[in-house]
Amino acid sequence: MKYKAVFFDAGNTLLRPFPSVKHVCTEVFSRNGFEIDREALREAIAVGDRYYEERYRQDDTFWRSEEGAAALWIDLYTLVAREVGINGDGRRLAQEIYDEFGFHYRWELFPDALATIMGLKDAGLTIGLVSNWDSRLSDLCAGIGLTRYLDFIMCSATVGRMKPQPEIFEMALARAGVQPHETMHVGDHYYADILGARSVGITPVLIDRSENILKADCEIINDLRLVLDMVV
Repeated sequence: MKYKAVFFDAGNTLLRPFPSVKHVCTEVFSRNGFEIDREALREAIAVGDRYYEERYRQDDTFWRSEEGAAALWIDLYTLVAREVGINGDGRRLAQEIYDEFGFHYRWELFPDALATIMGLKDAGLTIGLVSNWDSRLSDLCAGIGLTRYLDFIMCSATVGRMKPQPEIFEMALARAGVQPHETMHVGDHYYADILGARSVGITPVLIDRSENILKADCEIINDLRLVLDMVV
């Protein structure tokens, strides 16, 4: 085998919101008496996405603690509420949305995820999750049936380091008991996943599920099952 271990990012790599962020927001708003126009909500979520990326570029250290991660998401969903015309109750509803995403049934595996991980396990590789996430990630993975296939889960808020800091990848290497050249990391974020993995000598692979990335200075795939051929 060319590799002994494969690390994966979580969100947008293995996991996605279920049924969708828009659906969860609609449900929370509706049960609190707010019926929101679908197009207005779509635009508001896009504003929230841009807010996240801006915050990430300015200072991504919020991922290193439970408090920082929670505050980021509550601020983001408060912004979404405000964009659709909810003001006074916005922060309370944002907290409800954040809490919803702590339940495992609000997440699902991408169709190509489980087959890929099972194939890697059958081949004898060590599988780790290395993610910028809060400590709820472990319970989410257990709830959706993913934990049994993983050798470890390392989330930023638990270890106090976040991607692309080299330390979180070094911790993962030590946990897996492998060398960087024996390891591949697959993720959807160039800054966090590709630069982070590369900084310690791990082979990075970018998963582009939207197929919007035309090129990058790393391997790009749009289906996780391609990893099975790459590790041999």
